[in-house]
Order: sequence, then C-alpha cells, then structure tokens
Amino acid sequence: MIWNKLALPRIESLRPDVPLPPRLLFAASEATPMTKTGGLADVAAALPAALRELEVDVRVLLPGYSSVLSAITHVQPLAELPALGAFPACKLLAAQGPDRQQLIVLACPELYERAGGPYLDAAGKDWPDNAVRFGLFSYVAALLSADSSPCEWRPDVLQCNDWQSGLAPAYLRFGGRPHASSLMTVHNLAYQGIFAPSFVPRLGLPSQSLHIDGLEYHGNMSFLKAGLFYADRISTVSPTYAREIQSEPLGFGLHGLLAGRNAVLDGILNGIDERAWNPATDPALHTNYDADRLPDKARNKTELRRRFGLRQNPELPLLGIVSRLIAQKGIDLVVACAERLVALPAQIIVLGTGDADIEHDLAALARDHAGTVAFMRGFDESLSHLIEAGADIFLMPSRFEPCGLNQMYSQRYGTPPVVRRTGGLADSVVDCTPATLAIDSATGFVFDSPTPAAFLAAATRAVHTWRQPDLWRQVQRNGMTRNFSWTASARRYRDLYQTMRPAT
Repeated sequence: MIWNKLALPRIESLRPDVPLPPRLLFAASEATPMTKTGGLADVAAALPAALRELEVDVRVLLPGYSSVLSAITHVQPLAELPALGAFPACKLLAAQGPDRQQLIVLACPELYERAGGPYLDAAGKDWPDNAVRFGLFSYVAALLSADSSPCEWRPDVLQCNDWQSGLAPAYLRFGGRPHASSLMTVHNLAYQGIFAPSFVPRLGLPSQSLHIDGLEYHGNMSFLKAGLFYADRISTVSPTYAREIQSEPLGFGLHGLLAGRNAVLDGILNGIDERAWNPATDPALHTNYDADRLPDKARNKTELRRRFGLRQNPELPLLGIVSRLIAQKGIDLVVACAERLVALPAQIIVLGTGDADIEHDLAALARDHAGTVAFMRGFDESLSHLIEAGADIFLMPSRFEPCGLNQMYSQRYGTPPVVRRTGGLADSVVDCTPATLAIDSATGFVFDSPTPAAFLAAATRAVHTWRQPDLWRQVQRNGMTRNFSWTASARRYRDLYQTMRPAT
C-alpha cells in the first residue's frame, strides 16, 4: 500500500506528573449538523465535544458523504489507500468540522457521494452495497487503530457506534497487531447490519469468523454481532437499556451473547447539547424564557398554534409530538387514543415521517379535527425546537427507547413528557406522584404497559395536572433545573477509556 504519512497534532499534558489523557478514535456513520438520521448523529457531535473539554484527545471518523465534504474546513490529505478486494481506492482526510471538531474523513466518491441518505437511496430503499460501504468504514477504523496505521497519531481506544462500524473489532482481531482496545457502543439493538454470508470473504474476513462464536447470525453475517462478540468492552446508552437487552424481547436474538458478556457491558445515559437546547437563548423560539420566566413560554404556544392553524384557546392544553412515525415509538397508541385525547379536551400537534399507515391515520385525524389536531409530514429542526417550547405536554409513548433525547429536551423546555417506563425514558423521567411531588423530583408522567389504555391514563393525569397551575409550575421547574448535560456522561466514558488503555 502507498501511504502519504501526516502526523496529526495531539494534546500535551499540562503537567509532567499527570498522565496524558486517553486518545480516542470515535467511529460514527453520521454526525450533526453534517448528516443526521437519528440520535447517533447528536451523540457523535456532542459527546466528542464534551470529551475534548475533559482533555480527551478525540478524533471522529466519518464517511465522506457529500454533505460532510461540503461542511468541513482545514482539510489536509492524510493517507491514500489503494483498492483492496471488494474495497475501491480511497483517501483519508484530516479536517475540522463545525465547532472545530477534529475529524478524519474517509473519502471514497464511489461509495459515499450519492443522492439520498447515508443508508437509503432517494426511494427509501437500502443501498444494495451497504455491506461494502460500511465494511470499508469498519476496515479503516480498525486500520487506524492498529500498529500498521498510516498515521503517526494512534488511538488508545477505538469506539465503534452501531452496526455501521461493527466489523472493526473483528478486523482488529484477525488483522494482526491492534494498537487500541475496542469499545462497541449500541445505540439501538434493533438495527443489526445483517447481510448474506457470501460477503464474509469479499470483505476480507476469514471463514472461521462465520461461526456462532463470531459474526454468524441465523445463517447470515451480522455487523453488530461481530462488534458485540469481538470488542473488548460494550456500552449502551442508558442503564435500563443495558439490562433490557440481556433478555427478550429487547435482546432481538442477541440477548444470550449480551448476558454472557455482562461483566464488560456498561450502560451510560446519553446527555444533550445544552447550548443548542436552551430555551433562554434558542434562536428558533418566538420568545425566549427560563425557569424564572415561565409565563413567556405561552407566547411560543400562541405562535405554534398560528403556524399549524389551531384555534387559539387558553383553556386547552397543547400536546406535542416530534418523532419517527413507527411502531417502536408507540405513535399507534396515540392514534388509537386520539379521539379520547381531543375529548379531554386537548389539542395535538405531530411532526414526523415514517410508516405510511400511521401517516395516513394522522392526516385523517387532522382533517376530521381541523383546528384541534395538526399533522406535518417531514422533519424541520427549527420547528422541532418550537414544538418543544410551545407545547404544554410532550408525548413519547415508545415501546422501547434505548435512551431517547426528546424527553430530556422537553424537561429542559418546561414541557413535561408522557413516557413509557423503558430504557432511557425510565432513567431520565420521574413520574409525577404525591411522593415525588413532596420531594420536588416529579418531572413527567410514566406508564408501564404498551397499551392504549395505559397511555391514555398517563396522558389524562398530565392534563389534569396541567389544570392545576401551581402544581404544574412545580413539575416544570423540576424538569428545567435538572442537569442533562454531557459532562457527567463524558466523565464516565473518560474513566472507562482509562481502564481500557493498552499497557505500555
């Protein structure tokens, strides 16, 4: 292979008696604002930024989608990789992303510069060569973490995120001399990167890896299982989800493997970017406010109703939803209860896209209840901020939710959420009860069973509480004063990386 070597700068210890902070390569298939399909993109932007504040020497590895290449600055060529097996020739670029994020970009126009999304084409179907696209991404992540890396900067820890980088620990295992330990982080176990077994030799992996003690999954190969099996440690995005995935149904067929590796499995709750999600400074809002200026929040409700064509009625609470419209998110529970919710009475606003049947049902509800129910198909980042601020109550009845972010945004914006007790929702929302109100910890409304009746009961409790202004202000302030920043979570990750540093 032909290498154009370039040393990346690294952070130096400020004191000779203090060990250098760990060096981290954070491999992610998306990162906001350059490219986003879900919560991983938010994590890939916010967690490395928080780690930098803790002096972790972190570089984010990203595929060179067109949206990434158009957003980066201070670009320097780092290395050239010739074609290898199924992988076309590609280049590595050292660059800066927004907020001065230090990036390594995998530039391969043949695989990444396409119309459509990171994983789906313009028609919404999986790219047929996703195995090669993210096989190369995993291979490069492993290469940069090995003794054979073309870069002088080498990580102590490689953090892989979801299936798209899941083959990297397998490449490290079979590729010779790893320089870094590997951490496999699961953001959603439901997406596993399953491909035909014929891809194993095409991706340069040995035949013995296609085994139940390896990456074999019901006769196919699974990128995610490879990461879970071969990584030195595993983490996921909330303590409750870490427990849930060790059994069915949320183990999705991998519960036995995860239960067997529970000694190296950590659940660390995600945080949120409190600079981007701050009602006191958010430029997307009609009127800024904070916990001491809660009456100003109502002006956002007025503006939100105006934009969606809802009646201006101060006697009606406004229920907001920003979500992918799929069964996992429990939006079908909202549809099943919509008539009852409207009869409380209440208004409903939904922003999202997803399952065609759910979209159809929401559109029909909006037609049948014009002025009371509104539905906008699609996603708009600024509008999502206004919904968080303008709604009185946020609905998030997910059947499962590894972590979730909107329930944290909602609390920060004084919009108590209605959530199911699962995953990160259970870890971040305190149910409103007489006991939790007495100790000023209530921040939302929690239900257990994923049924319309259980969801409706929790939503009804929320509306009844909203009709008691003093009590409602208490719940709002409780949520707004909680610390959902990445700082505490970043410290836990930094401490984990320190334990994983290879012996020198």
